[in-house]
Amino acid sequence: MSTTALLDRPATVAPVRHLRAVNHPAAVEAPVAPAPEPAQPGGRALPAGTAPRGFALYVGIDEAKASASGVNLGVLVDALRRTLAELAPSAETYATVALAPVGSGGRDVDVVRLALHEPSAVARTKQEEPEDEEPASGGVVVDISRKRVLIDGESAAFTFKEFELLQYLVLREGRTIERTELVTSLWQGATDDDAPGERTIDVHVRRLRAKLGRYEDIVRTVRGVGYRFDRHADVVIRYGHGTPSPDRF
Repeated sequence: MSTTALLDRPATVAPVRHLRAVNHPAAVEAPVAPAPEPAQPGGRALPAGTAPRGFALYVGIDEAKASASGVNLGVLVDALRRTLAELAPSAETYATVALAPVGSGGRDVDVVRLALHEPSAVARTKQEEPEDEEPASGGVVVDISRKRVLIDGESAAFTFKEFELLQYLVLREGRTIERTELVTSLWQGATDDDAPGERTIDVHVRRLRAKLGRYEDIVRTVRGVGYRFDRHADVVIRYGHGTPSPDRF
């Protein structure tokens, strides 16, 4: 379940069936109304200063179920890509197959979400660590469930905002976060006078790294863009049931 593979092979089992958008007949004769303001997907408000850049569609189906429908995974991916190319020619796509051990249980879509490290799926599967568990003797433990960071077994004196900053990066592991996003997301509701500038974010990151000590490189600088959290072998993330979800939609 921990590995993924890029699906780039052409369909070979069944002919590609192109999915097409279909307008309801009644809609053709209806008078054209002014286009409404675009609603945010799922009815959720996005953080200030952010905008959608795409979406992920998790599809749960194995080869046996696809075969029963007369297709295979390559056919499905190719059909979806062709449909997207027709509806939005400028869209970019990237397809990945989720692999799991043969015979593993669970719903296909849940297996896919977990195998591809979908954040809310990962957060739900992590059990909160027992209160009496011995801390790790070495490395970094980012304990989101208890809002603390352990470094080589000792609790680090992180401020609330420093922990919020690290948590924000951790929950978006591997994604470069722009400074403007950090400001708008971590200082929501702040006035222009209270909200920090982008350079102030750099100061917060420097202080955060100083407290991480020899593990400071888990917070990477992407020059000219922002920051990224990179998982190391000596970093452990502990999730709780109340872990914030970075989902946009």
